[in-house]
Amino acid sequence: MQKLIQKADLKRIKISDIQLDLPDLKNIKETKSIAIGKWIINWIKDDLKAVNSLLPSKAEFAYALGVSIGTIQNALRYVEDLGYVESKQCIGTIIRDYKKKSSTLRKLTSKREIAIEEIKKYILKNEIKPNAQLPSSRKLAQAIGCSANTTRLALEYLCFEGHIKHKYKSSKETGWILKNTDFIIDETNTNETLVSKIQKDLRKYISDNLKVGDRIPPHSVLVKELNVSIKTVHDALQALVDDGILLCRRGRYGTTVIKMPDEISGNQEMSIFAPAQDAAFYYYEKTQNTLKKMIAENYEIGSKLPSISELSQQMDLSPNTIRKAFHNLAKEGYLAFSRGRYGGTFVIDLPDVEQGFKWLAVNPKYAELYK
Repeated sequence: MQKLIQKADLKRIKISDIQLDLPDLKNIKETKSIAIGKWIINWIKDDLKAVNSLLPSKAEFAYALGVSIGTIQNALRYVEDLGYVESKQCIGTIIRDYKKKSSTLRKLTSKREIAIEEIKKYILKNEIKPNAQLPSSRKLAQAIGCSANTTRLALEYLCFEGHIKHKYKSSKETGWILKNTDFIIDETNTNETLVSKIQKDLRKYISDNLKVGDRIPPHSVLVKELNVSIKTVHDALQALVDDGILLCRRGRYGTTVIKMPDEISGNQEMSIFAPAQDAAFYYYEKTQNTLKKMIAENYEIGSKLPSISELSQQMDLSPNTIRKAFHNLAKEGYLAFSRGRYGGTFVIDLPDVEQGFKWLAVNPKYAELYK
């Protein structure tokens, strides 16, 4: 198992450490982001000691070069596509050993990589011959279904690889000329992002190792198991929550399996009992109805309720449960909060007392009794 890179273990390079003249961004025929990207690449090639260090922040680059942060972001994307740096969530942009193509983390499929492959397919499908002019980047973007900015970065990459070249007859003219079709279509490159791939991995993990009611391992464990960032794990788990497979609750309850990934929806127990999401908030609902009854029977509009700590002792519930019930009743328009010396929780409307509560979710086998 590979050791995850820690930000504290990496040295961050300062702009003053870059011993290379700043690029001339006034007299260029290419975009500023590409010119800056090439400048960064030349510096990385000259300074081999910078490998495995963090680049200066985007804001530092932008200030030093007199451009926007968006321009720096595009430049770094261009440099990353060429394999010289690697961006990592919550860490920064790390300078890679560009002679090695390995990566310590599985990464999201790059939109530019997708655009590169789509442009190659477009060229072959339309039988564009060498020395012929390509459509504008905007028309290509519409044809391949990518943004104009992503398409421009993809074209710059193909230019770097020697497959196309700039068409410059004057400083105001832009365009691209096809040089050759000596490229290979990467059939493994798909529009599937890493989040969706990890989502599939988690579905299989749940099917193979867990059952309904079991807790999902902590994010830190899944990060090591799946070799991805915490953000990717979080997004994949959230997708499974949205699909009704997991239930995320705070505190010691954690994230729990409430349905197996291969389970057919529409189970009988889910049709006659409350969903697990509703059952998780049963105590809140019970507390709210208890407070409603108490308010209706003992208080008038404008009355001040006891404090959360007092009600917590009287009802033998946690202060957090009382606080949550208070906020829900405030959203329903029954309570209002006021701060200061004469502040507190005040009744602004008397609730109608409702009888009964929602059913709790129970073991599926008991649903058979209700056929």
